Amino acid sequence: MKNGQIRLFKLTVFLWLDISAALLSQVRAETVSLSMTDVISMAQESSPQARQARVSFESAWFSYRSYRAEYLPSLSLSANPSLNRSTSSVTLPDGTEKYVRTNSVHGDLSLSLSQNIWFTGGSISLSGVISRMDQFGDNHTHSYYSQPLQLSISQDLSGYNRFKWERKTEPLSYRIARKEYASTLELVASEAVSLFFSLVSAQTNLEIARINYAAADTLYTYGKGRYGIGTITENELLQLELRLLNEETGIISSQTALQDAADALRNYLNLPSDIDIQVSTEDSIPLFTVPLDRAMELAMQNSPDMDYLELNRLNSESNLAYYKSQTGFRASIYMRLGLAQTADELPESLRNLNDEQSVSVSLSIPILDWGRSRGRVRVAENNLEMTRMRNEQSMVAFEKTVTRAVSQFNSQQRQVDIARRTMRTAQHRYDVARHMYMSGNSTMLDLNEAIAAKDSAYRLYTSALSQYWQLYYTIRSMTGFDFDRNVSIEHDVETMIK
Repeated sequence: MKNGQIRLFKLTVFLWLDISAALLSQVRAETVSLSMTDVISMAQESSPQARQARVSFESAWFSYRSYRAEYLPSLSLSANPSLNRSTSSVTLPDGTEKYVRTNSVHGDLSLSLSQNIWFTGGSISLSGVISRMDQFGDNHTHSYYSQPLQLSISQDLSGYNRFKWERKTEPLSYRIARKEYASTLELVASEAVSLFFSLVSAQTNLEIARINYAAADTLYTYGKGRYGIGTITENELLQLELRLLNEETGIISSQTALQDAADALRNYLNLPSDIDIQVSTEDSIPLFTVPLDRAMELAMQNSPDMDYLELNRLNSESNLAYYKSQTGFRASIYMRLGLAQTADELPESLRNLNDEQSVSVSLSIPILDWGRSRGRVRVAENNLEMTRMRNEQSMVAFEKTVTRAVSQFNSQQRQVDIARRTMRTAQHRYDVARHMYMSGNSTMLDLNEAIAAKDSAYRLYTSALSQYWQLYYTIRSMTGFDFDRNVSIEHDVETMIK
């Protein structure tokens, strides 16, 4: 086989492989057409931010449930069996010591019902215990100890009540988690809109590039004919050829940008890589105005940011109260009341019960700590003051953010309308300029300006639509309210907790 034939054979094989691969990829690829509403729904279900928000809320829900369980009675059953086989020294009545071999088994069973007392910060428990001890040796003996009823009360008298502060902070933390989850879903929608319109813009740019290429090819063919009869110069013909080459380059660049935008949206929606996404959008947008006063009122009520500020203040006040309780006189009390008896047999240990009482008081009075306690109090006071100042600054910044977002949204509707009319005018201008050029009544410069204005107008319109919908969902995130339908945004978050 000659070299030319070998090269032809190789070229045929490579061409066949390329065509087969292309056909195979087309067979395997699945095209999915998505609207903006579809993308938002999928993003709120499957995007990384949405999944992280659900996990975060679940953690907050279980934490809140654990907090509430602290105020409910708890019942526990415990057993402590033990075996002791050892030699140890004991002191006899005459003062001498003797080594004694110990061989015993001890076991007890207790049932306890306890309850925290939130308004005092103490705890109360009711319990019962039965224990048995066996002594092995030359004479095997056993005995029972029964305490069928024992009441215990523990109370800190220092003045700091942890339960009182938790009753303020824990429900607030859970409310923040609920609001944060709802707000995050709206922010996910805003991000999904951004990626959606990025793909819309990429599709539009590719379509524009193809239309421009087809028009440039027609003009170049027409220009060659005019050049042949001498009605245009060589410079104009070269400009037409250059325009054709630039439009071909634009197609290649637009295809790459389209692939990147599709990959970004596909990853955000957690879709397989072999799915081809086609997006479509509508020109119509809901026409309504967001009242600033109403938006500010709803933002103050529904935004998690406001509750964050309140939680920071409560935590600072709690820390200050704790350090103040550690300064000066401190005391705690523990009381235990019960009935108990011992006997060789279990039934006898439950008869003729004896009273048992125990009261212990713990006192602490600092005499010299070199100002350490007072220093901690001053630090806590300064932290509280700094928290208040930061909260005031954050409040002002938040109000400005809401005001700016509402103002931008209310003006964005007008921007979309202007961009739409500009796009239509630019398209009409291009049609006129193209017709005039082909009829010899216009220059190539006028035609290039019309093409550039048309392309820019299409892109600006897509950008205006994207900005409108991003602002729409940003305001929903801030206020927790749908001003289009005039209803609150509700997310049944508890149903996702299994």
